[in-house]
Amino acid sequence: MALKIYNTLTQKKEVFKPVEKDTIKLYVCGVTVYGHCHIGHARSAIVFDVVYRYLLDKGYHVIFIKNFTDIDDKIIRRASEEGISWKEVGEKYIQSFYEDMDALHVLRPVHEPRATEHIEDMVRLVEILLEKGYAYRVNGDVYFSVDRFAKYGELSKRTLDEMLAGARVEIDERKKNPLDFALWKSSKEGEPFWETPFGKGRPGWHIECSVMSTRYLSNPFDIHGGGKDLIFPHHENEKAQTEAATGKPFVHYWMHNGFVNMQKEKMSKSIGNILLIKDFLKNHHPEALRLFFLSTHYRNPIDYNEQSLEDTHNALQRLYYTLERSFKIQSAKIIKPKRYIAADDLVNRFYEAMDDDFNTALAISYIFELAKMLNKMMDEHDESLMPSLVYTHNLFIRLTQVLGLLNDEIGVFRQNETKRLVSATGLDLETIERMIQERTEARKNKNFKKADEIRNALLEKGITLLDTPAGTEWRIKHIPTMKGDV
Repeated sequence: MALKIYNTLTQKKEVFKPVEKDTIKLYVCGVTVYGHCHIGHARSAIVFDVVYRYLLDKGYHVIFIKNFTDIDDKIIRRASEEGISWKEVGEKYIQSFYEDMDALHVLRPVHEPRATEHIEDMVRLVEILLEKGYAYRVNGDVYFSVDRFAKYGELSKRTLDEMLAGARVEIDERKKNPLDFALWKSSKEGEPFWETPFGKGRPGWHIECSVMSTRYLSNPFDIHGGGKDLIFPHHENEKAQTEAATGKPFVHYWMHNGFVNMQKEKMSKSIGNILLIKDFLKNHHPEALRLFFLSTHYRNPIDYNEQSLEDTHNALQRLYYTLERSFKIQSAKIIKPKRYIAADDLVNRFYEAMDDDFNTALAISYIFELAKMLNKMMDEHDESLMPSLVYTHNLFIRLTQVLGLLNDEIGVFRQNETKRLVSATGLDLETIERMIQERTEARKNKNFKKADEIRNALLEKGITLLDTPAGTEWRIKHIPTMKGDV
């Protein structure tokens, strides 16, 4: 099955045909580095990380570019608030970004250019647009004239009224059209600037991505990605200025991921329902967020809530549990894998789902089917199935890695997940162990009333006990059985 991608430009799924055979050029809009990243940033990062991983898995050479906007009004304001230079603000939050992305197991792109590294290229693009009559100067500012570009609105499919209503339009009576956007902005007193033929100033937001994408990928290139909030005006403006300057198509396939809602409301700083990645990681495993996002198709909105996250944690635990069991069985002896047709069928379905516009939600269901298959084979304790089990285990590992899952060592995952769950009970490991020991002593002394009281007290905290010939085992919610000395 050929890879199909939903193209925002044509509003339909299209068979993917790269500009260059066996090479894919991918550009995704990065962050403006004036603060810590939130889970909305995480969704876009994870979505396009999986796109990148999948294309690599299919054997393509992928040139993946993601930029940093390191000069902007918000950065200048943050510098004033924190009493540091705008350059220091950029460095601080770029490092914060890397901390978050590394924790989420997001692969680094091939290049991560910064806007301030390409000022000369931006100046040259502005000059070309002026020469061709697509831009005009007003004092030290330069604006793009949307009336001069006949295809303006082609990407967002908006009417003039809709664009005016939805745009973050800067009120400026000097503009010929309210939708005209800044290519170059003159600097105010005390602001950073670069000397140019238009005067002292700095680039507008939209021109950055036009320059950095074509600088590393030329044009047209294959895929341009980002959140749906970027379709208009950012990507519409990128497309207009680039195609006006070059006379060629800018991008063949436009991909946009859906919004993250918080308790069914759009996540927004204005209403204060932003969840930072760093705050999420204090209470959750990073792969839970990845699995949570990938369990919904990337183009659809997703509602973040703690119950859904807890369900996702339980699902992640099942995957790690399967991995642990199959590793233990295989470590007992060296076994040559033997092809297993039933497992191959699930793998083929996985790839069919991913080829259908990266349908990770469906693809994940086949990973869980593989896990179920592995557990069933292990439960049968049939030596003749061992070669097929090893084969299926290897496929299971491959598919989870395509989606960026199961990166932890099993022991590390188990310890971290146990600590997370124990913390949620309001107890700690030492207290749980002490209570179990007290119950054991009470049972020895035939004080069954006290033993039951301790069992019930733990049960109220979500901790269940299991008495076995080897001693008392305990578990929290859906985590697989653990010994009391974890």
